[in-house]
Amino acid sequence: PPPGQSVQLGGLVVDGSVVHHTDGRVEFSIRDNIAADRIHYRGDLPDLFREGQGIVATGAFRSDGVFEAKQVLAKHDETYMPKQVADSLKAQGEWRGDGAQRPAS
Repeated sequence: PPPGQSVQLGGLVVDGSVVHHTDGRVEFSIRDNIAADRIHYRGDLPDLFREGQGIVATGAFRSDGVFEAKQVLAKHDETYMPKQVADSLKAQGEWRGDGAQRPAS
């Protein structure tokens, strides 16, 4: 995307890439199966943020190619689901979160 266009990036925080600055800035890299990007962020990071953890960052690329994040969210593991979504799936007979198989049609 062109510099300044708001986008979301997702990936795993690269081990050894996190740098905390005394002024509150944090720099880190994320990687997925295709690419790696450097991210700069100013603010409080989520409690689940750590190296090797999946994150989603919202922000924009600068003209120098660095991603300036406005928000960083740590991804829960794949078994996490908000209660209201799980309840809705259970009510529809679609819930498989506890290992149950979908009924045969």
